[in-house]
Amino acid sequence: MPVCQPSRPFLRDLGLRACWLGLILGLGSLQAQPAPTKPPTPVLLPGEGLAITLDDEQVLTYGEVSREHPMGSLAKLLWMRLEGADWSGRGVQFKCTGKLGTFSCWNHQGHGRVDLAKALQQSCNLAFLAWIADSQEHWKKDYGEAAGRARMEEVFGSFLGRRLPVGDALPPLTPAWVGDGELLRTSPEAFLHWLMDPGNAEVSSFGRRMLAGQWVDVKNLLGNESWWFKTGTAPVPGDPSATSAWVAGGCGPVLFVFHAPRGSGRVEGMTRVKAILGLKG
Repeated sequence: MPVCQPSRPFLRDLGLRACWLGLILGLGSLQAQPAPTKPPTPVLLPGEGLAITLDDEQVLTYGEVSREHPMGSLAKLLWMRLEGADWSGRGVQFKCTGKLGTFSCWNHQGHGRVDLAKALQQSCNLAFLAWIADSQEHWKKDYGEAAGRARMEEVFGSFLGRRLPVGDALPPLTPAWVGDGELLRTSPEAFLHWLMDPGNAEVSSFGRRMLAGQWVDVKNLLGNESWWFKTGTAPVPGDPSATSAWVAGGCGPVLFVFHAPRGSGRVEGMTRVKAILGLKG
């Protein structure tokens, strides 16, 4: 898999970094002219929000980036932070038939047999719920419910607000913990800061390993670029029939989080991201 270029030392120069952002947004050029002091603004549709960083220091925001929304399938990236290394080491597997007890997958036909990478790519709710239930049983046995809950709150706390009742027991396992409903909420800006936290760097590593494809810059100026994307839909508060869309991802030092408003799904979100970032493939 090709790695992103240019290298991090190139990105440390602010002027050149601004040029690089213009290129990945499909708005810049390599013409012989002074490096802009501020990158051009991408064209977003009403209600869209984009937060993007080129390194560990500067966050650039466009559109509606501060408003919280249900986080939908981005919740699975939180579980990758919490249990992903253990699940990966154990080589977890699951057969999704669309139904697991009282739980249903968003894909009512089922995803078939999935490993961790496929479950993450296809956002299989039932696989994650089964693996979470198994992990919680291990927590109870190894160090008790209170410590297990503390582990969950350490990762999920900033996305819970005060919506989780206070207590020492593990909260009931429901689809809310994999992004269904309104329990977990975030904004493009807040989730980008979470991805940028050095303590969460493993999430990007899982993204590169399990969610990467090959997308090429439209202007073909930077060669083949390897991007990873986690797409997802989320419910719209007050309208159970509507969804909004999330896309989080990155390429090398570039990380971004994009949200599309009511009426959008995974396909629409990914289409918009590819257009905004100037990618094809």
